[in-house]
Amino acid sequence: MSDHDRKPRFSRAPGRGARPGARPSGPRRDRGSSGDDAVILYGWHTVTAALANPRRRIRKLLLTENAARRLADENIATRVTPEIVRPQQIDHRLGPDAVHQGLLAEADPLPAPSIETLPEGGIVLVLDQITDPHNVGAIMRSAAAFAVKAIVTTARHSPEATGVLAKSASGALELVPLVLVQNLARALTALNERGFLTVGLDSEGGENLAHVPLRQPLALVLGAEGKGLRHLTRDTCAVMTRLDMPGDIKSLNVSNAAALSLYICTSRLGLMN
Repeated sequence: MSDHDRKPRFSRAPGRGARPGARPSGPRRDRGSSGDDAVILYGWHTVTAALANPRRRIRKLLLTENAARRLADENIATRVTPEIVRPQQIDHRLGPDAVHQGLLAEADPLPAPSIETLPEGGIVLVLDQITDPHNVGAIMRSAAAFAVKAIVTTARHSPEATGVLAKSASGALELVPLVLVQNLARALTALNERGFLTVGLDSEGGENLAHVPLRQPLALVLGAEGKGLRHLTRDTCAVMTRLDMPGDIKSLNVSNAAALSLYICTSRLGLMN
């Protein structure tokens, strides 16, 4: 690695439109400064994972002096010339509640693979109208931990892969491909035809996930909290299962249910090594 790659080059942002200490009057949208389809990434793990991903094109990088110094100390190449800004200027972009740790990047969306290109092995997750970006981000983080091949979700009724979702995913957005489909039932049908075992997870599922026969490739289908899986989604799954728990509370947050289900499936399929 050359010295040019190791040390970030800095330019001082003019800071127009934001006074030190200023706060936005309302929530900011997670969009690029040009108003186009730019993905907004913030936080240490999220931004450094994006910088390390050659498939991610970085358009713009805002850093505080402390964040820039840390990147340089850890020999993390910035790939673009960053703008050095005050923390309040990033607060102004994101809102005061965003934990950005002095890093914000505008980037291109990652290319989305298709159902037909998914590997015929391992596990994929299918999300049925899970709209909370915190939950989807946490699910993506678990998916990366358990080496999930991809996450399939609908283009509508799902959060954008930017902002809060990316922060909650803590870098997993760069590791787990996100497959966007127009119709989930048709996508499940395509997975069935390709030989995937489609396993729905619902509190009213007929069998315990820990006991139902499993095989690869496996598609584990999760629904939104409260609503669960939609009827057509249930009808398209090959098997409907549930999680049996010994305590008085019988349901879990969907991101926790995803992590537990992935542990069960990867263990039983011999994918833990």
